Amino acid sequence: MRKVSRGDLLELGAYEAVRERFRARIVAEKKRRRFAVTSELTMVFENTDTALFQIQEMLRTERIVSEPAIRHEIDTYNELVPEDGELSATMFVEIVDRETRDRRLRELSGLEQAVSIEVAGVLTAARAENRAVVEGPTTAVHYLKFPIGVAACAGLGAAAASHEPSVHVVIRHPALEARTAIPPEVLRALAADFTT
Repeated sequence: MRKVSRGDLLELGAYEAVRERFRARIVAEKKRRRFAVTSELTMVFENTDTALFQIQEMLRTERIVSEPAIRHEIDTYNELVPEDGELSATMFVEIVDRETRDRRLRELSGLEQAVSIEVAGVLTAARAENRAVVEGPTTAVHYLKFPIGVAACAGLGAAAASHEPSVHVVIRHPALEARTAIPPEVLRALAADFTT
């Protein structure tokens, strides 16, 4: 999948002029790429457009205009864009009640090491993209890569059309077990990433 390049970015004024339309398109795109893994976890699969949006929003919010700082944002958010044969996702621990959330984050320590994707019976462990090993409670946001292989990525469209779910997110953690089928609409969005 293509990474975001400097030429993809709009200057702040030009971005402001198209922001509402662009933002609406990306919100709709993220909705197609998001699903609940459990009642506490959601996952959004990333691509070039979602990374581009994150960069443009960061430049806008922080009023970043220097080329080294722009390059830093590009490099940082390009880590979300999957390589060939890979899926990339942001996983969120979403618990509204603060006391419950704090307790669950402690209980779910090491969660990022307990997530896999199962494609047609083959389990592939996530590679956590967190820059540092987190001791103690887990974080509420995890950046994960799944190196499922080129053939599995190419087969996502067929999996979306199947009547039997064949792609699942699997969690095997002492405080949380789950095996959740990735919805067909999410698989279709992912398949489109590998056909363009």
